Amino acid sequence: MFGIAAQAQDLHFSQFMNSPLLTNPANTGFIPDGDYRLGVNFRNQWASLTPYPYKTMSAFGDAQILQNQNNDGWVGIGGLILRDVAGSGVLTSTRMYGSIAYHQMLNLGSLLSAGFNVGYANKRINTTNLTFPSQWNGKFFDSHQVGQMPSFASNNIGYLDLQAGLNYAYFPNSNMYLNIGFSSHHINRPKESFFDDQQGVDNRIAVRHTAFVNGSFKLNDQWIINPNAYYSLQAKSYEYVLGMNAHYNLSGDGEKVLIGGLYYRSSDAVIPMIGLGFKDYTFTFTYDATISTLKNYNNTRGALEFSLVKQGVFEKYNGNRRESICPSFKAY
Repeated sequence: MFGIAAQAQDLHFSQFMNSPLLTNPANTGFIPDGDYRLGVNFRNQWASLTPYPYKTMSAFGDAQILQNQNNDGWVGIGGLILRDVAGSGVLTSTRMYGSIAYHQMLNLGSLLSAGFNVGYANKRINTTNLTFPSQWNGKFFDSHQVGQMPSFASNNIGYLDLQAGLNYAYFPNSNMYLNIGFSSHHINRPKESFFDDQQGVDNRIAVRHTAFVNGSFKLNDQWIINPNAYYSLQAKSYEYVLGMNAHYNLSGDGEKVLIGGLYYRSSDAVIPMIGLGFKDYTFTFTYDATISTLKNYNNTRGALEFSLVKQGVFEKYNGNRRESICPSFKAY
């Protein structure tokens, strides 16, 4: 039920709705039609441009616990592991986060959530395959010529990272669901650099702000449509994503669902989506078709990405919540 997007500066997925803890920590335990959720994501980018494509992988899990006495509020806990390997320098980023959020029903048709996560990030680089300006002989980089390597203070760094976010959901009936959210990432502005501090150079990561609006509308027993809009701002860079996906009830009972959609990322790519839901599992595949001037070099082949998510209830008649708060084909 969440949107689809990407962040220009940070590690990201086009299917950001399938990496909810990375998008907004207030999503932790915010599972409209379940009590727990497990997922994996993989993205392969720019394979047509370089022999060292950018590969991003993640795994996450979250669950609802500690429901209050009035059965209208609960705590969500979760964790996220994110890993990215990029370029000939094998620039490797690894992040691990623990996340917590609280969710409170405001009335029978709305919900407010607040959450934060804290984690440790590590970056390291291998300079063996890097080339430098002094190795350029006028026609190509000569690997046999010793280049002047930058003076790294360290090729392995680590830092503490903090995020926080808010969500509001409105669901007046079983056929309509709206969700808006806002989050800030790197709120502690950690320093990230392989070099020593230099006067006048700010090596701290800029805070990234994100906002999104998502909807889910059940048209009938066969169709549910999910329009999404997303915006991200970090330093002076921004992007937005607009689009929609639709779910078609193949089996009649919601156990088998066909998924299709199309998204647009600002001045960069058109992103078609296909997928299949089977019982508690959802598999989706997207492809970033480049529409910027980069298409002249990569023949529109941007990135491929897939996700696999499982969610469900601990016990069908004794879970934290017994029915979905967003449109669903299944009976709870």
